Amino acid sequence: MKNEETVGLTFDKVDLKSRILAREYDGCRFLSCDLSGMALAGVRFIECNFTGCNLSLADLNGTALQDVIFDNCKMLGMRFDLCSDFALKVHFRNCVLDNSSFFRVKLKNTRFENCRLHEVDLTEANLQGAVFANCDLLGATTDHTDLEGADLTTASNYSIDPERNRLRKARFALVGLPGLLDKYGIEVE
Repeated sequence: MKNEETVGLTFDKVDLKSRILAREYDGCRFLSCDLSGMALAGVRFIECNFTGCNLSLADLNGTALQDVIFDNCKMLGMRFDLCSDFALKVHFRNCVLDNSSFFRVKLKNTRFENCRLHEVDLTEANLQGAVFANCDLLGATTDHTDLEGADLTTASNYSIDPERNRLRKARFALVGLPGLLDKYGIEVE
């Protein structure tokens, strides 16, 4: 049974650190809230929007993110690999995701738009059909990552080894070619 207090509500600049979190939030909006370092373990977010929030280092152990949009959020050191994988569906716009982990996470068709993903771990992630629109992937780790059909045509600063990742039908811009040849020490001018 759903708690009516957590359905369709807007939390605007609310200090959630001083509140006991509900187990489920459905259709809620979180605006300019600070959830950094919070224990979100086991909480379910369904069709929720986070705008201008700080979620850095929040504990996502068993957290369900089902059709959740993050817009203009600071999300440093997030461990998405600890989230519940049941119906996991997220969308990131204008977010800073530096040092976050997507290790073995299934994120087919996920959209990353205008995001900074410095030093993120994408090892063994399933990113089939993902879109990295205008994303900065400086220092991102890919190893046995499934990027089949992914769109990286406007992404920058990536270094992806074609021999260690699945890239069939992935799209890259010509200017991104050096990011696919890094391991060979080839200079493209």
